[in-house]
Amino acid sequence: MFWNTAMETISAADLEALQIKRLKWTLHQTQNVALYRSKLKEAGVAPGDIKTLEDAAKLPFTTKKELQAGYPFGLLAVPLRQIVRIHTTSGTTGKPTVVGYTRGDLESWSELIARNLVMVGLSDEDVFQNAVNYGLFTGGLGFHYGAEKVGMTVVPSATGNTQRQIEMIEDFGVTAIHCTPSYAMHLAEVAESTGAELATLKTGIFGAEPWSESMRSELEGRLGVTAFDSYGLSEMYGPGVAFECPERDGLHIWHDSYLVEIIDPATGEVLGPGERGELVITPLVKEAMPLLRYRTGDITMLMEEDCPCGRGRKIARITGRSDDMLVIRGINVFPSQIEHVLLGLPEVGEQFMVYIDRVKHLDEMTIEVEMSRAGFSGELQDLARIQKHVAGALHNALGLRTTVKLVEPGSLPRFEGKARRIVDRRGAL
Repeated sequence: MFWNTAMETISAADLEALQIKRLKWTLHQTQNVALYRSKLKEAGVAPGDIKTLEDAAKLPFTTKKELQAGYPFGLLAVPLRQIVRIHTTSGTTGKPTVVGYTRGDLESWSELIARNLVMVGLSDEDVFQNAVNYGLFTGGLGFHYGAEKVGMTVVPSATGNTQRQIEMIEDFGVTAIHCTPSYAMHLAEVAESTGAELATLKTGIFGAEPWSESMRSELEGRLGVTAFDSYGLSEMYGPGVAFECPERDGLHIWHDSYLVEIIDPATGEVLGPGERGELVITPLVKEAMPLLRYRTGDITMLMEEDCPCGRGRKIARITGRSDDMLVIRGINVFPSQIEHVLLGLPEVGEQFMVYIDRVKHLDEMTIEVEMSRAGFSGELQDLARIQKHVAGALHNALGLRTTVKLVEPGSLPRFEGKARRIVDRRGAL
């Protein structure tokens, strides 16, 4: 199914021509932003120098710190009177990034969300529960307006009050739900404890944090849904940048709206298809806040073959963020790797926390893992065996020795939004 057949199945030649046209427009738009006038001058690049897509590599990168430094309205390319909405990032690593939207931006954004929802088979026959935070976070309103554009019956449940969320699914006959994968796990846990069947659910859309294939299988088995991965970031409107199709092998990034590069995060060198690195995006249709070569920090790769569904080239699923990557004794570790291992072990549950400490000048990683309710006997001998088994599985997958602590079911924190499973205490010493 297609929402916008012309754009979703555009030929390679027509796409390239459209991207060049829109890239030139974007460069013209950035001339209204002091940061870009300065960066382009420093790089010795004029907008007229960009004539092909390969020329985009001449343009300077944009970083999150530069966006934060522009707080609140220093990155806007249009007068404030043309801004009809403001969203911000969380600001957990400093000042938040303020993102402004014109009416045209909101229309473009909801169009991309509509493409995603129709691509996975949703229609005006569906009841859509949007269980993510509304407000300054982009996830809630982004999906809300896209789902309404499709004609779906939207339940703006937001986050929290999990028992009420379950009641709404059952009472309203909800067929599709959108939330973070960690909250979906919590939802399944509560539903199982209360005997709720959630029989009408058929589609789960999960994003805002990396999640593994093991978690997909777990969510599908426990919620009875077909699970799809959603990718977005506030700087690019919000969710809707890339999405899985029914093939569920990589995510379609909408190339008519985003120019995509993969770079070596250390050197900035542009990498080819099949080479994993940092995702860099230049949005091509943003009016209020155009960006050039924005370094997302997300780790992925351009896939080598076009998708059988007819929508062109995809990116691989996000494996983590370059700034979320843990370097422990010289070994790179992503939280999603830990999750993947734990979900394959029936003796433990899906909830975990990771603590990083520096002991005698060496990094030490401790992982607290909940026992599964079926496996929690309380016998010390059994606990020691399971602990050794979990530590061994993690060592085999990560190439790193870890300390594993087993804790009682239900004792670790649950997260309604993005899961925060890493506590790095090395800087506190």
